[in-house]
Amino acid sequence: MLSAVMLSFSLFLCQGITAATSDQPKPKQHSAVHQKNLLDADAINNASLTRPVSEKSIGAAVIRAQILLSRANFSVGEIDGAPGINFRRSVIGFQNSRVISPSGIVDQATWKALNADPGPAMVPYRITTEDLAGPFEKIPPDMMEQAKLPKLGYESVDEELGERFHSNPQLLHKLNLNTQFDQPGTEIMVPNVNKPINAKAASVVVSKSLGTVTALDGTGKVIAQYPTTTGSEHDPLPIGDWKVITIIHNPFFFYNPELFWDADSAQAKAKIAPGPRNPVGVVWIGISKENYGMHGTPDPSAIGHTQSHGCVRLTNWDAMELAKMVVQGTPVHFKE
Repeated sequence: MLSAVMLSFSLFLCQGITAATSDQPKPKQHSAVHQKNLLDADAINNASLTRPVSEKSIGAAVIRAQILLSRANFSVGEIDGAPGINFRRSVIGFQNSRVISPSGIVDQATWKALNADPGPAMVPYRITTEDLAGPFEKIPPDMMEQAKLPKLGYESVDEELGERFHSNPQLLHKLNLNTQFDQPGTEIMVPNVNKPINAKAASVVVSKSLGTVTALDGTGKVIAQYPTTTGSEHDPLPIGDWKVITIIHNPFFFYNPELFWDADSAQAKAKIAPGPRNPVGVVWIGISKENYGMHGTPDPSAIGHTQSHGCVRLTNWDAMELAKMVVQGTPVHFKE
């Protein structure tokens, strides 16, 4: 475990989210004409729904494919019904693992492999009093204002449920039309994504070009693959061989504007409280390269679509899963 001083240095370079890169499009918006398909949980659970799905597709088949890929441990990041670059990378990774031609399109052979999972894609969930307990508070974008908060928690129950079910909150509402999430006992339909991994990773590979983090077993077989945001022109990913040195859950974030090329020079150093909306999310996996690590994010929809200040950013749920698979000393390879 790092000391507070060491942790502050380890977290410095991993805060900012910059503008989306031109070759990584933001998720698409769908017109009302197509929303009917998105809202039908029965259609999403239909195993005969096997039309080809690409990164430009829409409809129930998209959501089913996103859920089944995530359940197969090839995360698409945030399930949103709007496939893009993260979806394509997930499909290719899954296809390679099943010795299927890596087209990036969910074709008949890929559907057959995905549908081998007998679990339903959508399941009912009843909202509890604990879900609604909060407290929910708007998180200001300014670091100095964030430093005044006792916790960087969710802004709403919608966000909380979105993270629990690895989903965009807007999609959850589209799947549950005319249903508010503010009453205990309310039943909603949610993606069936809670399928834990019990395996331990023998190594982790972070690919800059593929935009993925991959956990491998001792034979080199893929245990899990995650979409990621890695570095930028100003803070490039440090290519090389490293190892895990610490795993810290619910970390504090120590902000130093002097270490950020795009920081406001008028800002001062600040200590940001833990929580899912902390700048490094809910877990920090520090590596032997000073100031670098793999960690969560306060903005899951941005994964794969933005740049970082050098570190490897994952959705909170993917970062937590990875943290369970690694230990101190696990090799971590940063590659082009």
